[in-house]
Amino acid sequence: MQTKILLIYTGGTIGMAKDYGDQSLKPFNFDNLLKQIPELGLLDCSFDYHSFDTPIDSSDMKPKYWIEIAETIQQNYENYDGFVVLHGTDTMAYTASAMSFMIDNLEKPVIFTGSQLPIGDLRTDAKENLITSIQLASLRKNDKPIIKEVCVYFEYKLFRANRTTKINAENFDAFESPNYPVIGVSGVHLEVKEDLLLKNVVTNKLSINKDLNADVGVLKIFPGMNRSFIESVLNAPNMKAFIIEAFGTGNIFTDDWFIELLEEVTNKGVHLIINTQCAGGMVELGRYATSDALLNMGAISSYDLTMEAAITKAIYLLGQNLSKEEFKTQYETNLKGELRHHFYND
Repeated sequence: MQTKILLIYTGGTIGMAKDYGDQSLKPFNFDNLLKQIPELGLLDCSFDYHSFDTPIDSSDMKPKYWIEIAETIQQNYENYDGFVVLHGTDTMAYTASAMSFMIDNLEKPVIFTGSQLPIGDLRTDAKENLITSIQLASLRKNDKPIIKEVCVYFEYKLFRANRTTKINAENFDAFESPNYPVIGVSGVHLEVKEDLLLKNVVTNKLSINKDLNADVGVLKIFPGMNRSFIESVLNAPNMKAFIIEAFGTGNIFTDDWFIELLEEVTNKGVHLIINTQCAGGMVELGRYATSDALLNMGAISSYDLTMEAAITKAIYLLGQNLSKEEFKTQYETNLKGELRHHFYND
């Protein structure tokens, strides 16, 4: 029996055509996208597609569109064996990470993909990315999907969604998973590393969390930062959480005024989350004296979260109206395979 896959087209370079008037890339109709890839007819599966009424550039992605994607998956969940979401690359890791938190009781694959060049370009990467994503979403064993989580597929590699970050604006090899192994590879054969996949224990029907709160601020520190600038950021009204991009394993400069500002933030009930500026590795508060103050004021460790997952997890948890203590507990807990507390075991 053929598997059925739903393609969800949100926009992005994969569905762009060049406007030869101003040389810019603009979205075109999804029917035309499929006509550009006749090889899709050779796949051993059937598929339908759903397109956003107005395809968007991924730079315009917002939580309301995350909800639209999640609702589309929920509304069609019983009718399809897997889902492939076509998305612009700039914010793909954010949206894919958000989906991993928003969707509960997932037993089918949700694969995000896109391209660096438009589908009509002679050297496009779109065909391989789309075809292989559909094949991955179709994989089954004992008549059940092999992949039961949200993933990103790009340039021959399959990543866990909430472990993925965009690392290059121009190369086809645009995404990486700095703190978790690649979970699948496309070569002569499709290889999925089943021991690395999420083992979901599902007891209820699929559900989605639509209560999101993006009152999150991000402050990347650097040597010699201007005090007035930091004060203006940390005193911004209506913020519910701040993510500090710290040095190394979560270290900050220890000027008294900066520590006092951070303490004022936490005393107001605002969640203070510490992430690292490093591409790999993790936050270890208290490892060095320069993070002791953060540990003492009850700052939240993001451990080895990507920045995209750190932000979207905060947006997701803020929508749950948790107490400060419960927010910290949930944030520092591995909910959907997004973090480890150390590198050797869970």
